[in-house]
Amino acid sequence: MNVSIVTAFPGFFRDFLSESMIGRAVRNGLIRIDVVDLRDFGSGNYRQVDDYSFGGGGGMVLLPEVLEKALHSLEEKKGPAYVVCPSPQGELLSQEIVETLAAREHTVIICGHYEGLDERFIEKRVDREISLGDFVLTGGEIPAMAIIDAMARLVPGVIGKESAVVEDSFFRGMLDHPHFTRPSEWEGIPAPDVLLSGHAAEIENWRRSEAVQRTLSRRPELIGRANIRPYLPKGVYIALVHSPVLDRKGKKTTAAVTGLDLSDIGRSCRTYGLDRFLVTTPLASQRELVKTMASHWTSGAGGDVNPDRKEAFSRIKLFPSLARAAEWVTGREKDSPLLIGTTARNREGGFHWIEAKRTVLQKKQPVVFVFGTGAGLHEDVLEHCHIVLQPLSGGFGDYNHLSVRTAVGVVLDRFFGWR
Repeated sequence: MNVSIVTAFPGFFRDFLSESMIGRAVRNGLIRIDVVDLRDFGSGNYRQVDDYSFGGGGGMVLLPEVLEKALHSLEEKKGPAYVVCPSPQGELLSQEIVETLAAREHTVIICGHYEGLDERFIEKRVDREISLGDFVLTGGEIPAMAIIDAMARLVPGVIGKESAVVEDSFFRGMLDHPHFTRPSEWEGIPAPDVLLSGHAAEIENWRRSEAVQRTLSRRPELIGRANIRPYLPKGVYIALVHSPVLDRKGKKTTAAVTGLDLSDIGRSCRTYGLDRFLVTTPLASQRELVKTMASHWTSGAGGDVNPDRKEAFSRIKLFPSLARAAEWVTGREKDSPLLIGTTARNREGGFHWIEAKRTVLQKKQPVVFVFGTGAGLHEDVLEHCHIVLQPLSGGFGDYNHLSVRTAVGVVLDRFFGWR
């Protein structure tokens, strides 16, 4: 992490860069932060860095020529820079922006003051304006500290435990769980018994559950971008149904198994952390065909050639019907699954995917995502699903003919995509 700060008030940063985790990281060479005094590039004997705003109205504006000199001097020493300016007019700082900045080879943060920077310099040299929120500060120094602190947490070794970073609010998309310390009871308020139990698995489950409840109650809008897989107490499955499904004319039919579906959906299941890939077909010959294809990759020569494909195919489990698959999940999980159906057709009562995510978190049941081959699931299947997602849509017009493999990838990424 290589950051330069341009400021007319370098004294702001003396304690910030010498104390606590930031100071330790600087001393250990984990991060490099250079503070440039803008006045070193000021004009005249008084080292002028600002002037009155054109058009009146009061307030001083930082001079573009002085800013350019300071930035040019930095780039001569440290190479091209990604230039950031804290500003109430910028985009709201988020974890995604922090990670983008942390990945840059050299980031320069220019701290505005008074009325800010000359707009011509912003247009010519500033890559990104960033805001901490809908309020105004006296200068860009405090936002610069916040940006640097957030970036530094992502550098290996700055935070003692790597897991502390992963579990932070927003890193996975969810808020963090509550924390407690000694004494075990304070002013008549006890710490949760589970945290004192020493039972690691129960503590972990409690923390995940509390993180979910806190996010749903305080920041429900975060659910849309969160990977909820680590917060589900029960298993998650995909069922690929071959009967009853629809043909191109909308009639009930039984579709044939294809190796491409098995391979691609199996890989999606492995990528997004699903427990099993349940393939259902009433035809014994088709189930035998699936076994033959799967064995080629799991116990035959294919697995030696492509171990990743072996992992994907090892998640397949065969059933003659969705009902039998659901019974198996119930026995395995000791709880009946929440069936989430999918369709490319508009259907009354369809769930928006974000509402479905919230429901999954609240129900705490095992989950089975149900996809249909052919032209999609027949109504006989959909009516037994507890939730049916609204059709995937995008682009222009009403064309909506994604392959089942593509649909699986989109849906899984919406629920379990991470970063």
